Amino acid sequence: MNRGGVTILRLDHRPKRDVRVSTHLLLAARAFGASEAIYTGVRDESLEESIRKVVTDWGGSFKIKYVNSWRKAIKEWNGKVVHLTMYGLPVRNVTPEIRADPSNKLIVVGGAKVPSEVYNLAHWNVAVTSQPHSEVSALAVFLNELSDGSFLNIEFPDAKLRIVPQGKGKLVVVGD
Repeated sequence: MNRGGVTILRLDHRPKRDVRVSTHLLLAARAFGASEAIYTGVRDESLEESIRKVVTDWGGSFKIKYVNSWRKAIKEWNGKVVHLTMYGLPVRNVTPEIRADPSNKLIVVGGAKVPSEVYNLAHWNVAVTSQPHSEVSALAVFLNELSDGSFLNIEFPDAKLRIVPQGKGKLVVVGD
C-alpha cells in the first residue's frame, strides 16, 4: 500500500482555548503515522516546544510548523486534501479510495468554525461519524482506517524513552 506522506493541517489554533486539544491532536497525529503538522490561527511557541520535546524524548522525525494562511497552505499543497468533518461521506466508504491514491495527503482538521471554502478545496470531505465529537477522535479513527492499522508497527528511531508492554504496571526504558 502506497498512501503517500501524511501531513495534518490544524485550522485556527487559539492558545487560551485550544492548547490541550491542539497538543492532543498533534500527539495523535504523530503516534498514528503522520510525518508533520501545520497549524494556523495564533502562533503558539509553547505548543511547538511541547511537540518537539515529545519527538526528542520518544523518537521519530515528526515536524511542526506555523503558517499564517490555511488557504495558501491548501492551495499550494502538492497532493490531495482530506477534510475531516461530520458533514462528509462516511469514513469506511471513502477510505479505500483515499488509501489507494499514492499522493501525499493533507488532512485538514477544523477549529472554531470551518470556512465553507475548505469543503470546496478538499478532494474528500470525510465523516468519522455524523454526530458532534472531538477532532482528536476523528483524526485517530481516520488515520487508523487510512493505515489499515499498520500504525501499530511504526518504530520511532532515536527514542530516549520506550515503553515495554506489560500486563500490569509500567515499564519505561531510558536510552537504548
